[in-house]
Amino acid sequence: MTPAEINTKWKELQTKIATDFDTDTPDIKVFLFLIGVQELGQGPRKFSKRQKEELMHIATCRLFSELGFYELEGLDQDGWPHWKRVKTLPNYTLLEQEMLMKSLIITYFETL
Repeated sequence: MTPAEINTKWKELQTKIATDFDTDTPDIKVFLFLIGVQELGQGPRKFSKRQKEELMHIATCRLFSELGFYELEGLDQDGWPHWKRVKTLPNYTLLEQEMLMKSLIITYFETL
């Protein structure tokens, strides 16, 4: 996808999620949280601040697993997934990081 296509699809996805959840326009962190909850597979519930951070980490690993950077190791005793890094991430600029994350998030939601 070109940067223009990514930005167009990103705005469409933001609008859809904002409408579906009757909320303000979500940012990348909100999408990472939603993906983390989905990947945890235990349904919506209250999470502590630490758990929310872990959910965003799960989402990041899940997204970057599509590019071969992470691999699922398995689940712990509480059913939380654990990932291991199998390749070092390249040094991207902030803009490149943002576009890559948006692209991966778009693809994730398109495949649900």
